[in-house]
Formats: sequence, C-alpha cells, structure tokens
Amino acid sequence: MKNNYVNRDQEREKSGREIFYCKKCLMPNTRPRVTFDALGVCNACNHAAEKWDSVNWDARRKEFDDLLNAYRSKNGNWDCIVPWSGGKDSSYVAYRLKFEFKMNPLLVTFSPQVPTEVGNHNREALIQCGFDHLFFRPDQRVHRRLSKRFFIERGNQKVAWDAGINTIPVKFAVKLGIPLIFYAEHGESEYGGKILHEDAKKIRDFTEVIEHQIGDDPRNWVDEEISAKDLNPYIYPDIDEVSKVGIKAFYFGYFFKWSSYENYLYVKDKFDFHTCPAGRTEGTFTDFDSLDDKSDNLYYYLQYIKFGFGRVVRDASRMIQNRQLTRERGLELSRKYDHEFPALYLQDMLQYLQLSEREFLEIVDKHRNPEIWKNENGEWKLRYPLV
Repeated sequence: MKNNYVNRDQEREKSGREIFYCKKCLMPNTRPRVTFDALGVCNACNHAAEKWDSVNWDARRKEFDDLLNAYRSKNGNWDCIVPWSGGKDSSYVAYRLKFEFKMNPLLVTFSPQVPTEVGNHNREALIQCGFDHLFFRPDQRVHRRLSKRFFIERGNQKVAWDAGINTIPVKFAVKLGIPLIFYAEHGESEYGGKILHEDAKKIRDFTEVIEHQIGDDPRNWVDEEISAKDLNPYIYPDIDEVSKVGIKAFYFGYFFKWSSYENYLYVKDKFDFHTCPAGRTEGTFTDFDSLDDKSDNLYYYLQYIKFGFGRVVRDASRMIQNRQLTRERGLELSRKYDHEFPALYLQDMLQYLQLSEREFLEIVDKHRNPEIWKNENGEWKLRYPLV
C-alpha cells in the first residue's frame, strides 16, 4: 500500500492536479464547473437527492398549471416554442405540452451537423402525431468552416452548433411574437455545474446561455472567409427585442422530476421512436440518447480526451443519480466502453471536416490534457483511472 501511495503522489506532482471522482456517481472533478461537498459528493448528486427527498412536486405541478393558464392560446395561435432535436427529452416535453396540457407548441429545430437516419425517422414520427415544425439549416459553407476551425482550436466541432440551437428558437420567438419557450432541463443543476442563482433552475437566463452554452460571442468568429452577416444564425437577439415581446423561457425539468431514461420510456410508448440499430450507441451502453447526429460520437470521444471521462460516465452517472443503476455496475460499464474510439461515423466526419485520418488523429492528441493523460511506451493512459 505504501508504494502505491508514493506512486500516486509522484503522478500528482507530474500533473500538478489531483483528479478524483464523486463518491456516489462516477463524475470526476475535471468536468467543467462541477463542485463537490466536504464528503466528496458532486453537486449533481446532491441536486438529485433534493429531487427525491425534498421537492414538493404537487406544488410544482400547481405552479406549472398556473403558468400555462396565463399563456394558453384561445384562438389557435402557437402559444409556446419547444427547441426540438427529435430526441427523447425534447419530444417528451413537446408531447406532454400538446396532449396532456392542451398547449399549441411550435417545434423549432436547428439542424444536426450530419443527420442520421434514426434522427430523421424520429422527427418525422413525432410530427405525424400532429405538430407544426420549423427546421432551420444554416449556410453549410459557413457552418462547416466553423466546425473545422473549432475542432482544431478547441477540440469541439459543435461550438457554432451550440450557439445555433440556443439562438434560433429565440429568434423565431421574437419574429413570431411567441412569448413562451420551454427547454428540457437545466443542465448545470441536473448534471453538475455552476448555478448562477436559485431561479436559474427554473428560468433560462441570457447570461447563463452566453457563459455556459455558447461560451463566446459569435461576432468574434469573423475571419478572412466569414463575414459578420454570415454569423446571423448564431448571434442571440438583442435583449431589448426579447423584452419587447415579453419572452419568458422555462425549464420543464424544474416542474417535473427529470429523468432521461424515464423520458425515453414515455416517448417509446407514445409513438414509433427508434433507438440505435446496433443495440447500443458507440462509446456507451445506452441505445436511446443523442441519436440524431453522426457528429455526436466524436463530440463525446473528445470529451473523454479533454476531461478524462466519456459517454458511459455521463450516462451512468445520470442513471445512478436517478436510482436506476448502481455505482458498481456503472464502473463496470465505464471500464468496458468509456474509451471506445468513434469508428462508426469516422469517414463521414473526416469528409465533413475535410481532414485526413492522420490530421484528425494528430488534432485529437493535441487536446489531451497532460494533467489527465500520460504516455507510456507510445500508449496513452489515464493518470488517475476511475475507481
């Protein structure tokens, strides 16, 4: 035991940072903005405990009913917007709003980067249930250039896409005069992050959108090939315009106990929702999440490269927090799949990013954090494996 302890200290000295994991779930302290209490439990687990033990869900339901009564259309107009990917979570929100709460939502989609057949099917399946839908596809010359640029610079080809999915629903809300938007869940509280204020769990805040979802002002992206006017789909509306329409944006997950797995079971029962045809999604053990974009497998692999945890840790931690999986089983699954290379759509992504496989692999390795990774005899290994 003593020798192992000394070796651990030596590794810590090399990396300059101690990496540790939540005592309840699998989340490491390398996750951006996550915090831990004195017992070594992450704030996502503590939030989950509140959901189970402290929240008065009947009172939240009453608050939700009162909110909808103030906005529900009486003349057939759209009374809310749902930013909608076609996935389980946003489909769950849309379906309940329309059929359970008798709202008239307009679904707004910012296009996936490289759409999948499963995603296309699931969007069409829900639309056929009786929804109006706007599908926005940005200038692909601009979007692909931004994707390649941010893959190289930040190890995240979806930076501009993140901006688009946050911006386009609000732009349409302003243009169409629709004052209510329902997002799925507040990720910073549900999954571990920085909560700016208590109401942030319920009400979507513009400051948080810029700081956490986009992380940049898209007007900074002008270069020799991209002009300011090219960036219109990514630039958030002026706050005065938003205020003039009186737009309020809420998180559905504040009013109802949020669970991605339960959301999947719900939509599967309501319409022909397809899952990953391989039986599980590359890089994880689930088959029902992030199915609409071939780019997602690479996105989660780069998360593993940059922060030392992959899609299994993400999925398993959420299920542990919702009492659907044990930590022991999650640990077993993480050892099996968390490191899995995104080979399935690799050629699609190389073509999309206009990179050779050699260039691609060199860029990936440049984003390895030396606090997290070490190279032993030409093989990359985590300094502090999950235990």
